[in-house]
Amino acid sequence: MAKVCFQMKGTAFTAVVMDLQAYSADLFRAQLKQKIDTAPQFFNASPLVLNLASFEGQLEDEQLEHIVAVCREEGLQPIACRGATPELRYTVMGLGLASLPAAKTRSSEIPAEPVQAKVKQVEPEQTVAEPAPVVRPSKVITKPVRSGQQVYAEGCDLIVMAAVSEGAEVLADGHIHVYGPLRGRALAGVKGDTNARVFCRQMEAELVSIAGYFVMNEKLRELCWKEPAHAFLEGESIQVAVI
Repeated sequence: MAKVCFQMKGTAFTAVVMDLQAYSADLFRAQLKQKIDTAPQFFNASPLVLNLASFEGQLEDEQLEHIVAVCREEGLQPIACRGATPELRYTVMGLGLASLPAAKTRSSEIPAEPVQAKVKQVEPEQTVAEPAPVVRPSKVITKPVRSGQQVYAEGCDLIVMAAVSEGAEVLADGHIHVYGPLRGRALAGVKGDTNARVFCRQMEAELVSIAGYFVMNEKLRELCWKEPAHAFLEGESIQVAVI
């Protein structure tokens, strides 16, 4: 029997999303460099998704090529474009990037009057007891998470009983608890759980993210730096408070 060469499976990983809103060759490079300088280790070699859905006007082929080139020169790794127009798709492919559909947005329209639900008679059905949901135990890490390492708790909370070093990354579908200094990146609710939280004994993180929303190192320094803290999502903004 032939030896299996590979297996295909899904996984979760962190990517920076750049919402491109306007284009100016000089301004783009200057503003990107300024942003990267705020957290150079976080942005270094980070996968990047260019979101073109909110771009004002028409982005030209040469402009997209320049944007991708500048991102690569500054150390980012563009991997995909989201929401590209049909005219840009060949350019996206030529740049070696994946073309992703625009993200679905929640409708904010509210009907003026409540709609009366239609009531119809149905035959009574025999109720069938649903099986209790499977709850996975928390994933517990007892050793320090060192620079370059990534730990992911799929379908559960993550508990780290030691430090998370600068350059390390911890992810969980649920909450993240770090019983030591948090100096790397912590991403909770990675599959969209907006109730997820991040708890740590000493907040020194490069980045804290909840359900895709994130706050960077420079903002954390103004809040609960080197203090016991927890982060949670309030609307579309991450709040960080002392425990």
